[in-house]
Amino acid sequence: MEVERVEDGYDAWLRYVPVTDQKVLNAYQNEIDAVAIYGDSPTMNAIFDEFSEALPKLLSKRVSVQKGAIAKGEVVVSTPANSEWVSDSITKDEMDAIGDEGYIIKKVSDKILITANTDIGLLYGSFAFLREIQTGQPIDNIAITSAPKVKLRMLNHWDNLNRVVERGYAGLSIWDWGRLPEYNDPRYTDYARLTSSLGLNGTVVNNVNADPRMLSDQFLNKLVTIAGALRPYGIKVFISINYQAPIRIGGLKTADPLNEEVKEWWAKKADEIYALIPDFGGFLVKADSEGQPGPFKYGRDHAQGANVLADALAPHGSMVIWRAFVYSPEQYDRFREAFDEFTPLDGKFRDNVLLQVKNGPIDFQPREPFSPLFGAMKQTNTMLELQITQEYFGFANHLAYMGPLYEEVLDTDTYAEGEGSTVGKVISGEIFGYDYTGMAGVVNLGTDRNWTGHPFVQSSWYAFGRLAWDYTLPADEIAEEWIRMTFSNDQEFISTVKDMMMNSREAGVNYRMPLGLTHLYAQGHHYGPAPWTVNLPRPDWTAVYYHKADKEGIGFDRTKTGSNAIEQYNEPLKTQFSSPETTPEELLLWFHHLSWDHEMNSGNTLWEELVHKYYAGVDEIRTMQKQWDSVKDHMDERRYHFVKALLEIQERDAVRWRNSSVLYFQSFSNRPIPDGLEKPEHDLNYYIGLEKTEYIPDPWYN
Repeated sequence: MEVERVEDGYDAWLRYVPVTDQKVLNAYQNEIDAVAIYGDSPTMNAIFDEFSEALPKLLSKRVSVQKGAIAKGEVVVSTPANSEWVSDSITKDEMDAIGDEGYIIKKVSDKILITANTDIGLLYGSFAFLREIQTGQPIDNIAITSAPKVKLRMLNHWDNLNRVVERGYAGLSIWDWGRLPEYNDPRYTDYARLTSSLGLNGTVVNNVNADPRMLSDQFLNKLVTIAGALRPYGIKVFISINYQAPIRIGGLKTADPLNEEVKEWWAKKADEIYALIPDFGGFLVKADSEGQPGPFKYGRDHAQGANVLADALAPHGSMVIWRAFVYSPEQYDRFREAFDEFTPLDGKFRDNVLLQVKNGPIDFQPREPFSPLFGAMKQTNTMLELQITQEYFGFANHLAYMGPLYEEVLDTDTYAEGEGSTVGKVISGEIFGYDYTGMAGVVNLGTDRNWTGHPFVQSSWYAFGRLAWDYTLPADEIAEEWIRMTFSNDQEFISTVKDMMMNSREAGVNYRMPLGLTHLYAQGHHYGPAPWTVNLPRPDWTAVYYHKADKEGIGFDRTKTGSNAIEQYNEPLKTQFSSPETTPEELLLWFHHLSWDHEMNSGNTLWEELVHKYYAGVDEIRTMQKQWDSVKDHMDERRYHFVKALLEIQERDAVRWRNSSVLYFQSFSNRPIPDGLEKPEHDLNYYIGLEKTEYIPDPWYN
């Protein structure tokens, strides 16, 4: 008796189910009878396993997957070095163009060739070929050439050694430190498969708020097992380090980066790590930020702090990733600090240091202008940090596809070297010729069966990976790929769910903080609304610091009459952002404090437009609920009911966000909620009472 498939989300987009379109299935069955794999390595074995698992399920027939042998109807997977037939079927120029990680898939006579210069390239090409089948694409004349646009494509896990995941929302850490190194959990391999299928090649296994013990022999030996599980899939392990490790676990009296004993300690520690893990990726460092130790204690700057680590890792060919997320309580405008702190150091970092910069100048908010550091560090390798976990988007309760946010950032023009100097081109090295390039995604993967808590958070993991490989891919095309692979190839389902996904980010912006408002969350957990938050130990942890609402108006003046943060941007952005009339309305209150009666493009006053945006956000969630109900019959009941319940939570939360924010800002504007809009069910004090307003210490800040 056949057991019905349980759709719990564990397989994510590597959900190999039979092709249901009979015409498409017949074409695939005619094209593919066997897979011939040339080469013998752990990676080639992984390719063998993937094809053996996928093709019989997808094609509903037996498919011979074997090492070697060429016959009609084969998919041939090989480097030119391992097969004379492949070498004769491809040109040197073609192979030179794809580098070490790229791949070529093309029809050669009656065979389909997947080739690359390395086994890892073959793995990426194999996943890409399976993606074509999963999404129902024609393969009779397949011709795909692809290579990554950035070198380092990595996930950042904010996992603590006690398995609690900071900003996690999907269970405990997948790294079971208590059972390592003896137990190699099969989940590590499934994680590697999913991650590698996107072309990602690095992972930081622990929190940037790092425990010094991560560098101890105990945990390094545990890391060996993880590295071994990820290695066949081309994923290098990185670790976050605590800057005071030479003191905390090394017995030194100082961690001064210019101290000779400290330099020697780091060099010796690097040697120890590479003796255990020869392909270790490197260090990620959060220093002198939110209480984390760093070089400032010793009167040293970020470059001096990073360079001692870079020198220790350089003999092993690896790198230091130094985060630029810094802000101090003395700074009048937190927006300015990273730029002001790092640009004087441009050119002083070692060549194997990458500066990891968040997409915006504050902290992964639903919408931020791009960080002006992109395009400002001409002599310092600079990589982009995005957030996959939904710290500011409703945790694992809300549907918020991040593809449009990522695309918005990557396509924004910095004007660093004139028009066309997009963030994507900067971080890919096309503008300044960086030696190292990269993108990092802060991820929330945990022990929940579906990895991410909300099934649709998987879509942001997927989108990040695809854009890290090729930042020019459109977010809507990525969404469609994910829907097809994760749910269904039914066109009605695809069009409906894609519309939900593509509108979800903007809906989240609207019911939380439209028109350039930001950081209106309750402090600590960042879930519910608390625009009234004030009187915390640091002003930049409050909401009033950012919105500056008063009886005259609202918004943060970052022009010359305020903090002058706009001076950090290149022209014409500096001029554009200097005037409310030329500032994009979605960023308006980021840069200007304006009257409640300021006239908007719609003809509404600022107050009226703000209120309408909040209400539109709620309406958009209600529309998403109807859309989801409309596709009930096109999917499994388990996932349908789960997402339906989550959308009900989201609608409830969106109403609370809307009512809390509108009533609070109305206490300053003294203007009515426009006619025709439903009135809040309770008064402002009720909504304030839903959220604790006193400061509750959180380990994140310690």
